[in-house]
Amino acid sequence: MKVMRYVFSMVALFISLTAFAPTDDSEAVVGTWLNGTKKGHVQIYKQGGTYFGKLIWLGQPTDPATGKPRTDEKNADHSKRSRPLMNMLLMYNFKYDGGNVWSDGKIYNPEDGKEYNCKMTLKDPNTLDVRGYVGISLFGKTQTWTRIK
Repeated sequence: MKVMRYVFSMVALFISLTAFAPTDDSEAVVGTWLNGTKKGHVQIYKQGGTYFGKLIWLGQPTDPATGKPRTDEKNADHSKRSRPLMNMLLMYNFKYDGGNVWSDGKIYNPEDGKEYNCKMTLKDPNTLDVRGYVGISLFGKTQTWTRIK
């Protein structure tokens, strides 16, 4: 009888632990996210076998000095400085590695006009760590993004 109780307890424990284990879903990152600075919403989507992100909302969509839509004014390429920030592709070429990690992508930061290597790690269904870096991931900065929808 004790053996049966022990076996039943172990099975119940296993079932309860696995029921709450995070799922390994390659499309779990798809959706709309509030970025770490809380200044924009980025829509992450899958196209083909890779993932992309575009800016779909800005906290301050117009330039206070001109009253016109904000542009990519800090881009190192002068020919791109007049392009609007809204609907701009900020993230591209991410591949799913498994374990809720997407890597080998690039991210563009319009606040400094630079592009960085990037990887994303889904911490839970509504929390995404986005790490931009130069060279290796050790030399970088992580922002925590929050899912909007």
